[in-house]
Amino acid sequence: MAETSDGASRPIRVRHLLKGLGPGGAERLVVHQTTSPSTRCRHEVAYLLAHKNHLVAELEAAGVPVRCLPTRGLWRPGWLLALRRWALSDPVDVLHVHSPAVAAATRVLVRTLPRSRRPAVVGTEHNRWPRLHRLTRLADRLTLGAQDATIAVSADVAATLPRRARAEVVVHGIDVGAVRAAADREGARRELGISPDDVVVVCVANFRREKALDVLVAAAARAIEREPRLSIVHVGQGPLADEIAAGVERAGLGDRFRLLGHRRDVARLLSAADVVTLTSRHEGLPVAVMEALAAGRPVVATRAGGVAEAVGDAGILVDVDDVAGLADAYVTLARDETRRRTLGERAARRAHLFDRERAVARLDEIYAAVVAARRGAEASRRS
Repeated sequence: MAETSDGASRPIRVRHLLKGLGPGGAERLVVHQTTSPSTRCRHEVAYLLAHKNHLVAELEAAGVPVRCLPTRGLWRPGWLLALRRWALSDPVDVLHVHSPAVAAATRVLVRTLPRSRRPAVVGTEHNRWPRLHRLTRLADRLTLGAQDATIAVSADVAATLPRRARAEVVVHGIDVGAVRAAADREGARRELGISPDDVVVVCVANFRREKALDVLVAAAARAIEREPRLSIVHVGQGPLADEIAAGVERAGLGDRFRLLGHRRDVARLLSAADVVTLTSRHEGLPVAVMEALAAGRPVVATRAGGVAEAVGDAGILVDVDDVAGLADAYVTLARDETRRRTLGERAARRAHLFDRERAVARLDEIYAAVVAARRGAEASRRS
């Protein structure tokens, strides 16, 4: 809790800042955190890229205030000036940043605020540090000392950060109960035109280079040639959509590879799956894997970032860009219902590790600690 000017206690106010609110993993984790009924804090969310607004309605429906600070580019100062005016007129206790490029500029901005309006700064690293542009890494390294707490979403991500980050690993989570409640296997398979004999592999990933969907197409082509009962369902959107669709057509996969685009009913679609796959080259801690575990589905994935940490013994892991390994795994599970069931049961048992309430409780504690530390430092300065 924080204190009002007359000494009364009130919930800590946390303002989250992201580049956008598209349907990416980091953005969805913020939604899970800020809409949790167990949080003791008051959350609000700000974002910069106006066209990435897919999750705005979901946040607002849950009562989380959302504001866009529109910009034509992250390196233009307009959004920083708007953020500064907002901080002066409506200060919060904590500013939680979720993008390294945004975080570096925000840390500097906070130092320009009067002490009475200056929030504690918390940053979450959602991806491995070497993936960042070298200029972003430089800006991040130079400004990390101005951050009150740094959080990494997985041990793998934390291991890549500069030592001075002193990052704490907080395994973020999802609403496991909501994923399970959304299950509608028969209805989802009927909607997709999937026959009872089909073995469905679902992939939830946006059309970006790091998701390696070209590898998924190549692996699917090999696997389906060997096991015609296999059917691939992809959910996601992004700049490479046309390129991947063309690859599916060239491979002659037809209706064995369905591209559904962006969907809001991901949890329902996962219940239609027999296997969930992720073919990424780079990852932090993917929400798609957490949701697969919650749905009790075996996972076939590459050893990218925190994927192996999440999957554990609930799936089959192969090396990044291993087309043959992925195809073998799809065929193996398609032909072995018992193994699919065993891995699915393990997945369901692992899901509790990624329940959002664990992360929400720890994040609330971190907010309270940095606010108390700021208050103590200010009291010492005045004495």
